[in-house]
Amino acid sequence: MEYLNALQSPVDDRKPSLFELLSEQQLAGLLPPTLRYLLAVATHRYPRYLLRILNNYDEVYGLLSLVVEKYYLQNFGGSFTENFYALKREKVLNVRGGEVKRTQLAVPAEVRERLKLKGTDIWKNLAVLVGIPYIKRKLDESYDIHIAPSAGLLMGSGGLGGVEGRRYLDRDALPPNATFKQRIMWYYKWFLRNVYPSLNAAYYFSILAFSLGYLFDGTKFSSPFLWMISTRMRRMGAADYQAIDAARDAADKAATSVAGRPGQGLSGIFHPRTMYPRLLSSLRILLPTSIFALKFLEWWHASDFSRQLSRKAAEGLELPPPIVSGMELAKKLDSYQQAGQPVRTASKSNPPLSSTTFLPILTVSPPTSSDLCPICLHPISTAAACQTGYVFDYKCIFQWIEGTHERQEAFMKGEKMSEWEDDDEDAEEEEKSQEDSKKERKSREGSWESGKGRCAITGRRVLGGTSGLRRVMV
Repeated sequence: MEYLNALQSPVDDRKPSLFELLSEQQLAGLLPPTLRYLLAVATHRYPRYLLRILNNYDEVYGLLSLVVEKYYLQNFGGSFTENFYALKREKVLNVRGGEVKRTQLAVPAEVRERLKLKGTDIWKNLAVLVGIPYIKRKLDESYDIHIAPSAGLLMGSGGLGGVEGRRYLDRDALPPNATFKQRIMWYYKWFLRNVYPSLNAAYYFSILAFSLGYLFDGTKFSSPFLWMISTRMRRMGAADYQAIDAARDAADKAATSVAGRPGQGLSGIFHPRTMYPRLLSSLRILLPTSIFALKFLEWWHASDFSRQLSRKAAEGLELPPPIVSGMELAKKLDSYQQAGQPVRTASKSNPPLSSTTFLPILTVSPPTSSDLCPICLHPISTAAACQTGYVFDYKCIFQWIEGTHERQEAFMKGEKMSEWEDDDEDAEEEEKSQEDSKKERKSREGSWESGKGRCAITGRRVLGGTSGLRRVMV
């Protein structure tokens, strides 16, 4: 990897190879999506606090990277990931050839101070490190949202011959009386549709041209943006490490003096002058540690060692049987069947109560066979599982959650449905007086809940309504 670079410039051993720069760029490109993924996972657990940050991730990441990159450019001469690869940025001298090799060998510390990024140079590099990637991400995202989905929408403009060519279906045409915001959006979409593809191609072709020129020692700049700000990439030398160590010692002494003042205590440790440099400097250790942890987790889940270890650990454990909701009801049903007693529906014998209205909820009993739907008592044709774990016919449970099933409507109206009522109930009702039967057959609106939005067996609320159902493939 270093052979070609050393062969073409045998004296300049501080010039990094193109492969080092590409590795650094690859690592820098992996940081934004990785942090976005971690933030998305944390947002699922704490959406109240992190959802707004996730929705404005590009802006938040841009501000954080601006703070971090500015600190590393000022103290280490390079960006966060460049410092990980022992690289730095320095100005290009306005001398013939741009090199002072003898002076650099004689007085490296003075040359380093002369070529160090200061003031305006730092902000120029921040524009290249933070500003241009941010603009590129926003333009790519806007192109994917506004232009890419409508690229395949064509409409024919038939003439006399029936085919007169095709043109794009412009759904974003500027209205006659457009507002200022609509005009700005229209011009922005016009730029994305007509100018940005060429600009994006020129962006990548210029990077390719400078990379090839840098590889064959045709230019000192590995990127067109570094050429625009007169900055080049270099390896860190002994003078750089000595200067960094001296600056760190001075910062430690200052931090010790602040923390050691009488009455400071922990407030001196968390003082902005001491906490800010320590926090940003610790990122140099956090990055390789996180990479090692990620590779370890990848090996752990890919290898068979973790499965063998978990299997051996579970061999001596005696776990109790799981307690499933509805098991007591199923046991009662089994005992009734073994004793030859009639099985009553849960809708009238022992219905669950609503925690909001305190009204009994219409429910059904689990079927005696798993092939039957608990609601219609017919064989299941299209199986669907509820969130409680019970399986129904998809049509029945869909209508039950919507509150439109005929069994619900018949019950709430007080109508007689012999197909769904037990013979024992019929016998008891025949023994009742006519007045009691009339009261029983009156509408149950206001005294019962029909089970709308709930599981037909347990009476529990189904989250998401009908979208919470899952089809079962048999």
